[in-house]
Amino acid sequence: MKLKTNTSLITIIAAAILLQGILAVQYYYTRSLLADELEKRAESEITTKAVVIRNALDLSENSLMGHVWDLKRNLLHPDSSYNVMDWVLKSHPHLTGCWVAYVPDYFPEKGRLFEPFAWWDHGEIKHAEIAAEGRDYTENPYYKKVHATNTPMWTDVYQENLIGMNLVTYILPIHDEKGKQVAMFGLDVSTEQLGDTLNYRHIYPSSYNFLLTEKGQLIAGPRDEGEKKKLELEHIIRMINDSTVERLPSSSGRTKVLPIKNPDGDEGLVFYTLFKGQPKWQIAAVCYDKEVYAKLVKMRRMIGILMMLALLVLGLIITRFARNDRKLQKVKIEQERIGSELRIATNIQHEMLPKIFPPYPERDDIDIYGMLIPARAVGGDLYDFFIRDEKLFFCIGDVSGKGVPSALVMAVIHSLFRMATAHEDRPARIMQTINETACQGNNSNMFVTMFIGVLDLPTGRLRYCDAGHDAPFINDNALEVIPNLPVGVFDDFTYAGQETQIAPDSTLFLYTDGLTEAMRSTSGRLLPDGRKNGQHEQFGLERVKEVLRQDNNLSPKELLEKMTVAVHSFVKDAEQSDDLTMMAIHYTPQKYECTLSETLVIRNNVKEVSKLSEFMKSVMENVGIEKPLDRQLQLAVEEAVVNVIDYAYPVGQEGKIEICVMSDGKTLKTVIIDSGVAFDPTAKEKPDTTLSAEDRQIGGLGILLVREIMDSVNYERINKQNILTLTKKFN
Repeated sequence: MKLKTNTSLITIIAAAILLQGILAVQYYYTRSLLADELEKRAESEITTKAVVIRNALDLSENSLMGHVWDLKRNLLHPDSSYNVMDWVLKSHPHLTGCWVAYVPDYFPEKGRLFEPFAWWDHGEIKHAEIAAEGRDYTENPYYKKVHATNTPMWTDVYQENLIGMNLVTYILPIHDEKGKQVAMFGLDVSTEQLGDTLNYRHIYPSSYNFLLTEKGQLIAGPRDEGEKKKLELEHIIRMINDSTVERLPSSSGRTKVLPIKNPDGDEGLVFYTLFKGQPKWQIAAVCYDKEVYAKLVKMRRMIGILMMLALLVLGLIITRFARNDRKLQKVKIEQERIGSELRIATNIQHEMLPKIFPPYPERDDIDIYGMLIPARAVGGDLYDFFIRDEKLFFCIGDVSGKGVPSALVMAVIHSLFRMATAHEDRPARIMQTINETACQGNNSNMFVTMFIGVLDLPTGRLRYCDAGHDAPFINDNALEVIPNLPVGVFDDFTYAGQETQIAPDSTLFLYTDGLTEAMRSTSGRLLPDGRKNGQHEQFGLERVKEVLRQDNNLSPKELLEKMTVAVHSFVKDAEQSDDLTMMAIHYTPQKYECTLSETLVIRNNVKEVSKLSEFMKSVMENVGIEKPLDRQLQLAVEEAVVNVIDYAYPVGQEGKIEICVMSDGKTLKTVIIDSGVAFDPTAKEKPDTTLSAEDRQIGGLGILLVREIMDSVNYERINKQNILTLTKKFN
C-alpha cells in the first residue's frame, strides 16, 4: 500500500513538473507568435493608414490639379480667384482652405502683394486678403523653395493664426500661357482631420497612431486626451528622434520597432516607417503589452489553476480508474477540440463567400443567387462575384479532395481571384495570374477546376475562361468551352479565353460536379433497356437539363431551390459524397428610353475642345441640369475626351472622336467612341503624382476626376473601337 502511495506521489510530482514545463514552453511560443502577429498587424495597420493618408493627400493634389486650368483662365481678373477657390472648396469639403499668392506687383491695382484666402468656417466659406507688409509671403521658406525649384511640395505643419488651426499645405506653382511663373496655388488640410483619420480605428483600445515629418516634427496624432497623453507622446517622439536608443529587429525589415514605457510604467512597442514617395513623412503605431498579451496572461493563470485541479484528479484517477480511463478522457478532449476547430473553420469559410441575397437590390439588370453545401464540416468548393466598372466578375471552382486541406486551398484561390481582378478584366489573364501563384509551393499537387466570367452589363457581352470545369448553362443550353488545364498543374500553361453574347432575360447556371455526381444506391435496379444497373446511379447531366427546361421564369433563388429539391429527392437518404455548389445569374437589362440624343464628332486635336464645351453647354440647357452639377458633368466629359486626344492616337496621326449624349430625363449617358489604339482607363491604378507628367502612366488625373464625378465609368473594346460610357443620375 505504501509502495502504491509513493508511486502515485512520484507520478503526480512528475506530472506536475511536466505540466509546468509544457505550460512554460507553451507560454513562450504563444507569446512569440503573438509578438509576430502584433508586428504583422501593426505593419498592416500603418500600411493601411498610410494608404488612407496618401489617398487623402492625393485627393487634395488632384483637386488642385483639376482646377488649375480654371485659375489660369482668369489670370487677368484678380477677384475671380475667390470664385475658383469657392468652387474648389465646395467640390472638396474635406479641405480646410485654399489660397493664391501672386508674384509681387502682378496686379498693380491690388498693391505689391496680393494673397486671396478662402476657408471653411462652421459650414460657410469665408474670404480674406491676407497679404500685408507684416505678412510678406515672398519671405516664406516654402514659397521660396517652390518658386526656386518650380516643383510642387507639401509643407511641414504650421499654425494659421487667422483660423486658429494647425495645417499642412500643398503648394503648386502656376504659370501663364507663356510658361512664366505667376502665382502659387495652395490647398490647406488640418492636422486635426489627419489625426482623426489616423485614429478612426485601432488595433487595441489603448493603441493610437501619429504622423511625423522626416525630421521628427509631430504632424498629427490622437485628439487631446490630457496632459499625461501629451507628455507620453512627446517622450515617444524624443525616443524616435534619438539615434542612440536601441531598436528591436523587425522580421520583415519594412518597419522600425522601438520599445517604450509610459509614465504609468506600462511597457509597449512603437512601430514606425517612412512614407513611400512625397512627402517624406513618418507614420507610427503605439501598442501596449498589457492589451497585446492580456488574454495570454489570463490563459496562463487559468491553465495554472486547471493544472492544479488536474493533478488532484490525476491522483484520484491513478488510484481508482487506471490508465484506460485517462486515455478515454484525452480522446474526448481531442474530439471536442477538433469539433470546435471544424466549427470555427466552417464559419470562416462561410464568411468568405457571398451571403447577402439579393446582393444588388438597387439594380434592375442583374439578379444572383448562390449556395455551397459541403460534404464535410468544411469543403473545397468556392464561388464569388462582384461588380466593378459596370462589369460583373464571377467565378466558381472545385478543389481536388475534401475536408480541411481542400478548404485551405479554396481560401487561397478565393483571395487570389479577388486580387487578380482588382485591375484586370480579361478572364484568361485572371486565370493565368491565379495559376502562376497557385503553382508556387504546391507540393501536395492539389489542383482546382475553375470557371471565370466577366459580363459587361450594358452590352451583355460575356468573356470567360474555363479551367477544366463543368461547362455552365445559358438557360438550358450548355456553354461551349475550351478545356484548359485546371489551376495548379503547370505554371507555364497559357489559358485561352472565349466570349459570347448574353441575350436579355437569360439565366446563366453554374455548378460543381457535386451536382451531376450526386449518387444513390440502386442495387438490383433494372434500366429501361432491360440491363441491370450497377451499385450506384448518378444524378447526371440530363436531369440537370430537365430541371432547367421545366420553367424559364424562375428567379435564381427559385431555380437553385428547385435544383436542390430535385437532387435530394434523387439521392434520398444516401450520404453526400462531394461538395455541392451552384450559382445562377439572371440578366435583365432595361431598355434605355431616350428623351434626348445629341452627337458631336471632333478631330483628335485639343483645339477642338472648345466645340465640345459649346456642345455640352447646349446639351445641359436642353436637359435642364442645374448648376453646379452641369459644370461638373461638362468638366468630366471634357477630361475624358482630352484623355482620348492624348492617348488614343499616335503622335501625328489624325483621327475622329464621336461623343453621343443621351438622356431619359433621369440619367445622363455619354458615350465616347474612337478608333485609336486599345486603351482601358478603368484598368489603371491611381497615378503617382510625384512623377513628372511625361513619366506617369496612361489614365492619370483626368480619369480619376471623371470617376469622382460620374456614377459609373464603363469601357469596352468592340470592333477595334474604344467605347467609354459615362453615366450620371441627376433626378
